[in-house]
Amino acid sequence: MGLDPKGPFPKRPRLKDFDYRGTYAYFVTILTKNHNFYFKHANVVNGLIDVLFEIGKLEKFKILTYCFMPDHLHLLVNGDDVESDLRRFVNLFKQKSGYWFKKNFKENLWHISYYDHILRREETLENVAVYILGNPVRKGLVSNFNEYPFSRSFL
Repeated sequence: MGLDPKGPFPKRPRLKDFDYRGTYAYFVTILTKNHNFYFKHANVVNGLIDVLFEIGKLEKFKILTYCFMPDHLHLLVNGDDVESDLRRFVNLFKQKSGYWFKKNFKENLWHISYYDHILRREETLENVAVYILGNPVRKGLVSNFNEYPFSRSFL
């Protein structure tokens, strides 16, 4: 498995012995291409939020928490059905949102891969959501997570 020279994630970092289907919860991080700061403007983020929820509904994933940092997106999602497929969900989201972005802003949006973490039993949804929502505070963008306009939790 080779590393992509333009990003920190391996090109295909999926687990070999796990099919990513079912009612699992996942913490997903998706980088923008070349770490470009595309997520600093409401017109960009709001368009992507619409696509995110559309694909979540289509692919049977609950969007529990999201945070659009300037150059990456954090998601906490949960499969809502035994056929919920994380790989399909992320790929379809990246495809549709990337198309929308290219059409509107004439640039490629996403890094080639993404990072996923399957939540273990001892990891609570609430703790992961708090971690995600705390990102803008840790990066010095806001002093309180409630001030950040591009994140939300539905827990």
